[in-house]
Amino acid sequence: MVIASLVTLADGAVPARSQMGASLGFHIVFSCFGIAFPTVVLIAHWRGIRRNDAVALLLARRWSKVMAVIFAVGAVSGTVLSYELGLLWPGLMGTYGSAFGIPFAIEGIWFFLEAIFTGIYLYGWRRLPAWRHWWAGTPMVIAGALGALSVVSANSWMNEPSGFVLRDGRIVSVNAWSVVFNAAVPYEVPHMVLAAYMVVGFVVAGVYAAGMLRGRRDRYHRLGFGIAFATGAIAAPVQVIVGDIAARQVAAQQPAKFAAMEFVERTGTHVTEWLGGIYYRGQVYFGLGVPDLDSILVGFSPSTPVIGWNAFPPELRAPLPNLIHLAFDAMVMFGVALLLLGAWQGWAWWFRRAIPATRWFLVPALLSGFAAVVAMESGWIVTEVGRQPWVVYGLLLTSDAVTTSGGVPVTLGLTVAIYAALTGVSIGAPWLMSRRWRREDPRAEEYETTPYGPPVPEPAP
Repeated sequence: MVIASLVTLADGAVPARSQMGASLGFHIVFSCFGIAFPTVVLIAHWRGIRRNDAVALLLARRWSKVMAVIFAVGAVSGTVLSYELGLLWPGLMGTYGSAFGIPFAIEGIWFFLEAIFTGIYLYGWRRLPAWRHWWAGTPMVIAGALGALSVVSANSWMNEPSGFVLRDGRIVSVNAWSVVFNAAVPYEVPHMVLAAYMVVGFVVAGVYAAGMLRGRRDRYHRLGFGIAFATGAIAAPVQVIVGDIAARQVAAQQPAKFAAMEFVERTGTHVTEWLGGIYYRGQVYFGLGVPDLDSILVGFSPSTPVIGWNAFPPELRAPLPNLIHLAFDAMVMFGVALLLLGAWQGWAWWFRRAIPATRWFLVPALLSGFAAVVAMESGWIVTEVGRQPWVVYGLLLTSDAVTTSGGVPVTLGLTVAIYAALTGVSIGAPWLMSRRWRREDPRAEEYETTPYGPPVPEPAP
């Protein structure tokens, strides 16, 4: 996101886009945890109650504490973003705020509901009966998913604006339903929700893979790895399918973006698909070209026409095609790699009911969280940079939406400092908690005392 924001659209847009890019790139990771981490926690909690499994209950309780820290940090970073929309983009909010702001207003409702039930869930340990406590956590999952729908619909509205009547430069009528459920929502929202489950699943699994690489092969680490990794691995193949549908929709709805994604210079049929590569003066270097494949992917036939960037005036073409193309390739490459890694684990579990114990599996599993985050951030680079030079596609140029204030570099520096501090908190607090947990009574790794947990057995004589 930070790199993506450094696009020269207008002199004043560079620091504003840098600040917005830094904020979004940071906050989106915490949004993933707000969307998906409650589900991972409740899976462990459900297993603990259903199977009378003390280790699963211990995982659920500890994960809930980490979830609370990440939720708090995400609330701070999201608040910064809300101010930035008004301060950095007055042209957008002044003209289109009455439509664009609707999804954000709805998201606020879901955010507060998730916060309320997160508090209830945390308070419920040792205080609520088993299943009542579990059910008290389910609104977190629902609110997280609906919050994702609200926020992503705002972004998809920028790609496919609808649901309003503009007269004399002002919106005079708004259809809230059409704003929220615009034409890009059916593929953007599932794509982001699945990305969130992949990020959370593989990041959490990576923590336990690190422990297993250090020799901690006890059930606590194996179960923690298995629950989290399965969440990401199940989402991965579905994400590949949704991503393919999304790319086809982008080709139809935002052809200038798609042309940059795939290095389509001229409109035509039998278009080559480029894997990797750098475009320079009409040639693609260091890339692998597959003849006809791009046309096949767009329309299932080599004769499918694909619109190239020559169909648009130079000033309305997506900037930095190399960045957009490489980001798109990175997203696809890491997504497929995670799918294959998940298939490896699935194969081992199906035939041996085991987690592969070799470094050949555990090292990639350790890195899978990083790969999922890079894939997700790369997808947002494609989405945001590919839409340029438009902030509202086809209606409002970024150069017309950005603030003319000269103080943005100062706020950019402050924003980076804030996010550096929040990064330290979001990594440091769980790390300190994990150290304290490891220093506890060794039996705490196996048993958790709750009103509905299994009793702690007496030590053997």
